[in-house]
Amino acid sequence: MVCCRSICSAGCSSWLRLSKSKLPRNSVVSLRYLLLSAVVGMAGCASDPAPFEQMRLTERALEQAAAVGATTSTQEYRLAEERFALAKKNMQEQDYRRARMLAEQAELDARLAEALTLRGESEQAITVQNARIERLRKQLGSLR
Repeated sequence: MVCCRSICSAGCSSWLRLSKSKLPRNSVVSLRYLLLSAVVGMAGCASDPAPFEQMRLTERALEQAAAVGATTSTQEYRLAEERFALAKKNMQEQDYRRARMLAEQAELDARLAEALTLRGESEQAITVQNARIERLRKQLGSLR
């Protein structure tokens, strides 16, 4: 009898039982049977770790987006906040795979909101600078 606890650190309670009497005599088939049994046994032990680091990254991305002026009036920032709230809910429910996916999506949405906000500010600054340049050109033209 082989316990998957020796293979899996998740500490699950499933047992993988291998009996010599049930293994086929052909060595190739028995090797396949053994590998298949090990994979099935380990699949029972597989679990997603809690995405604490991803949650921190997402929270920082939201803070950075807010710091540059992103607000809930932008669709991307609002979507990032909604997805992050769902990720927190999934963390509490211990659905770590879904929590990780939502947190990653929320981080990307927050970064997009930050980039779009910065682009909007840059475009406004360019418009102001172009207006100043045009005014200076008119002033220089009147001096000639």
